Amino acid sequence: MDALWMIPLLLVPFLMWTSSTFVFYFKKCFYVAWMMLLALLAIPLCILKSGGRDVENMRIIRTLVRHVKYFLGLRFEVSGWEHLQTEGPYVIISNHQSSLDVLGLMEILPDRCTMIAKKELIYAGTVGLICWLGGIVFINRKKTSDAKSVMADAAQTMLDEQIRLWVFPEGTRNQRGDLLPFKKGAFHLAVQAQVPIIPVVFSSYSNFYLRKEKQFKSGTIRLKILPKIETKGLTSEDVTSLSDKSFDVMRSAFMEISDSVARCNGPLKH
Repeated sequence: MDALWMIPLLLVPFLMWTSSTFVFYFKKCFYVAWMMLLALLAIPLCILKSGGRDVENMRIIRTLVRHVKYFLGLRFEVSGWEHLQTEGPYVIISNHQSSLDVLGLMEILPDRCTMIAKKELIYAGTVGLICWLGGIVFINRKKTSDAKSVMADAAQTMLDEQIRLWVFPEGTRNQRGDLLPFKKGAFHLAVQAQVPIIPVVFSSYSNFYLRKEKQFKSGTIRLKILPKIETKGLTSEDVTSLSDKSFDVMRSAFMEISDSVARCNGPLKH
């Protein structure tokens, strides 16, 4: 009987060594389970610190999550830190490739900054609860009218409470090697609040993570923080041009840093 317990202990490292599909699912399951465990730990800490829902709880979440990258074999290289040294509220926009974006987000998350996220996330067990405690603004992506009213409320909250908001303007995860067209919500938000936009670009994950091909290796993610884009004096009529300008600078940066990562590490074999 004792020998039977040794089989899975020996099988796991064998499969980790020989099967990329097993590595993919093992890392994904570990990531989800570990994040839920960290959320369970963070919940009482946040309640003790702030008494409930408060953007200041993001400091606790950020501290607890920053080590997760090491377990997954990921490394971040960040450039443009100086662009986050901006006083007062602002809107951060970034491209969105997978749930791993959370790790990069926590790597550079400024103080008094939280996110806008899909409403479904609130039902994700302990992670959903910690998101609520961290002041995350939930929107229903299927109801455009709801999203617009939430953005108007969020703009007022930004100014009243002097907070920053992180938005993924593509609106959904995208690992196609390019950026999806931007939805306008983040830009309406910035214009309504008359606060700057700070674009943040994650390099392509394709050199270490391919979801369809079930591959998840160790790898490097380059994070580039771009100069802020001012919105003072702009109106709702300028939202489209503001969105297009932001898309162009982010797409250019995405191609640049993704190419440099691919040259250093080489793409994954499909």
